[in-house]
Formats: sequence, C-alpha cells, structure tokens
Amino acid sequence: MSIFRTLSLAAALFAAPSAWAETATVAGGCFWCVEADFESVQGVGDAVSGFAGGTTPDPEYGNSGDHLEAVTIPFDEDVISYRQILDLFFRSVDPLDAGGQFCDRGIEYTTAVFVDGPEQRTVAEAAKADAEAALGQTIVTPILDAGEFYPVGAYHQDYYKSDDRLAFSSVGLAVPKKVAYKRYRDGCGRDARVREVWGDAAPFAG
Repeated sequence: MSIFRTLSLAAALFAAPSAWAETATVAGGCFWCVEADFESVQGVGDAVSGFAGGTTPDPEYGNSGDHLEAVTIPFDEDVISYRQILDLFFRSVDPLDAGGQFCDRGIEYTTAVFVDGPEQRTVAEAAKADAEAALGQTIVTPILDAGEFYPVGAYHQDYYKSDDRLAFSSVGLAVPKKVAYKRYRDGCGRDARVREVWGDAAPFAG
C-alpha cells in the first residue's frame, strides 16, 4: 500500500470526531451506493470507498484485480451498534446473487462482510443467519477476515453528493456527479431489486 493511500485513509478516518471509534467494512456492489446509503444513517460518520478482499497490489478504479469494491463505515456505538449496521447492510443488497449486484457483474461487485476479529465475526454470522431466516433462502454473502483496505482516489469519494460536472458520461453530458449517480442507480435497478428481495424491510430503497 502506497504512503499516499495510507495517509488518505488515516485522514479520512481519524480526522473525524472521536465518537467514530468503531468501523464496519462491507462490500455491496457499487461503492458509491453503499457510501450514500450509510452516510444517511444516524450515528454513522464519513464513510470511505475503496477496495478489499483481494491480493492485487495497489488496486485502482477500473483495475481492481481480484478485489471487491468495499466501504469502511465509521460509527458511534452509543448511537448505533455493529449488529444494526449489518442488519441494514444485508437488507440493502441482493445477498442471493453470487455474480455481482444488479447491473454490475463480476467479482468486484460481489457482496461480503469483512470482520476484524472474532467478536465481529460472531455478530456478522448472527446477522447473516437472521437475514437467511427472514428470506427463507441461502445467502451467498461471505463473512471474511478483514485484510488491507485500499481507499479509492478522491474523485470517487462522496460521488453521490458532488456538484462537480462530468464532461461526458454514460448518463449524459456536463451533468453533476450527483445527478449522474442518481441516473446510474435508477438505471442499474438497484432499488427495484432490493425492494423485490426485501419488500418493506429494505431500509434505503425508498
């Protein structure tokens, strides 16, 4: 991991208020969407998009190798628990899909929970079992030991709320990132599929 990436992650996580003492790291398809979902949750701080779970050195957007798009979510345990974060996570994705999420296919868009130690693993396994019971189907989202997390560059952080304009994109010309994000999310069918899987239990699908 480069010194630049290390310092970027440290700044993102440790410049925040000391209340954000705990973190959860998850992969739920497009990291723009996961970041947008969880930054709307009371008790959650500034989430960081990046890559995790693989062996490819220094992954980058568009060249992430065997890594998954992932998000590190800092939270205040006095407001929201790790278990509550994971309950929200499972109900914000399609945990039945092993090939990607929604219109995004491939390993980088698959789901996972990355746990830091046995305590988080116990909680994560319980949250997964509860989600399986709620659906009555087998969830394919793995619970994995956390390894190195690689934050993606600043261009992709807080994409969903950025007013920066894109000269060209697949969803229009000279549109702000936040508009392009909304068009992408709608066009990819994320919320429609989450509602199909989870119904009224979907916390972010609207």
